[in-house]
Amino acid sequence: MKWKLASLFIGASLLLAACGGGNDASNNNNDSGGSTASAAEDIFQQNCASCHGQDLSGGAGPNLQKVGSKYSKDDIKKIIEEGRGSMPAGIIKGEDADKVAEWLASKK
Repeated sequence: MKWKLASLFIGASLLLAACGGGNDASNNNNDSGGSTASAAEDIFQQNCASCHGQDLSGGAGPNLQKVGSKYSKDDIKKIIEEGRGSMPAGIIKGEDADKVAEWLASKK
């Protein structure tokens, strides 16, 4: 009984963490002076940092500090779109996914 309750709690926590933060970053298309890397980092902070850490060091999700040395931009975008392991698919979509994939691919 304790395992069922613990599993339910962990599952709900992961789901809420993955969905938390909304996708308000997609409405920030006013790049007046802001760089693409800055926009990508903002999108990451709002959608991914709860699992991958504010500094990319990991947590519920893996460490991404050197993810670009392992995966290309296209590989990273595919993971964002399709999900992997406990990471749900499509947390970031469209142009935002492109920006974050490019930014993460530069982390080597």
